[in-house]
Amino acid sequence: MSQGKGTVVLAYSGGLDTSCILVWLKEQGYDVVAYLANIGQNEDFEEARKKALKLGAKKVYIEDVRQEFVEEYIWMAVQANAIYEDRYLLGTSLARPCIAKKQVEIAKKEGAQYVSHGATGKGNDQIRFELTCYSLYPEVKIISPWRMPEFYNRFRGRSDLMEYAKKHGIPVPVTPKNPWSMDENIMHISYEGGILENPKNHAPPGLYLKTKNPWDAPNEPEVMEIEFKKGVPVQVTNLKDKTRHRSALDLFSYLNEIAGKHGVGRIDIVENRFIGMKSRGIYETPAGTILYQAHLDIEAFTMDREVRKIKQQLCGRFAEQVYNGLWYSPECEFVRSCISKSQELVEGKVQLSVMKGQVYILGREAPHSLYNQELVSMDVQGDYEPCDATGFINVNAVRLKEYHRLQKSVNPQEK
Repeated sequence: MSQGKGTVVLAYSGGLDTSCILVWLKEQGYDVVAYLANIGQNEDFEEARKKALKLGAKKVYIEDVRQEFVEEYIWMAVQANAIYEDRYLLGTSLARPCIAKKQVEIAKKEGAQYVSHGATGKGNDQIRFELTCYSLYPEVKIISPWRMPEFYNRFRGRSDLMEYAKKHGIPVPVTPKNPWSMDENIMHISYEGGILENPKNHAPPGLYLKTKNPWDAPNEPEVMEIEFKKGVPVQVTNLKDKTRHRSALDLFSYLNEIAGKHGVGRIDIVENRFIGMKSRGIYETPAGTILYQAHLDIEAFTMDREVRKIKQQLCGRFAEQVYNGLWYSPECEFVRSCISKSQELVEGKVQLSVMKGQVYILGREAPHSLYNQELVSMDVQGDYEPCDATGFINVNAVRLKEYHRLQKSVNPQEK
């Protein structure tokens, strides 16, 4: 066994892969500090701590980053209406820079020269973890076992990991693992790999954990009001029982509960990974789906049309930057600052209902609304002269007339 290579902070989940990686890193001569991020997943953290110490970690950090995740990452995505390739609300993508930021803080505190993770060599997470680490700790060295031939040639599949685990006394699940991989946080659960790699295979019964099947959901809708300030949700009120939720964690957890009960937030997609391949993923994003719809509505109500056009372009760029692991890049910092500026007057309340997998907007009100009821009314003329529209139409018709005049000269047979 090699000795004295230094200290490595391992992003540790307590599962088979990272448990084997912990023991393997010790075999290579590293002192291992295990780090578990509580980001809202269903996990027995104390059991994971005991397991890591038993496997030889010299220290274990369990960091609760849920509030930071919601307030600094999820709220930014809500302000941005961030959605990747028109469907994915970026639950995993947003979590990775939050997790890696704390990993870097621990590495600096421990004087560790190395960090490590269990992300595969084909996925996006390796990029997200490592670009964050390099941004915040440029001198760090990263150990990525699944990209190292001495590791992936030794462990070619789950059976090799299981054999290694038994040999080294690593506890393994008594019951077989689901034939797919999962990643959970307070915002979503993702499912991929295994039997889901065939895009034709339907999601098996029992796969979804955050949301009820829409057809089994209650037959009566839940009616709520969400209040926004500067594009961020600050209060949720249930209009039936009048309960209110204000703190970031409480508000988001409540929306997860309500949306989950009504089957809101499921998607099944094929997406383009940054590394260049397509992958099939199934996602549940209950609260995020409600907030996406509600924020879209209050933003359209309060934001100037031309500003919103520019902001929509920036939001597409932001979603790609987050997906590609570039949260701490200069371009993403710039886009975030622009999006934050655009939200200064995005304030108001949206009433909505959720039922059978759907979100329905019912109404809205805002102190800084650009909606002028008198101006738009079909019953009141207001401060508007209908005859002015004639000149407006004529000016806009100039281009169209000229285009079609040219078409007729080029193609005389066209009438």
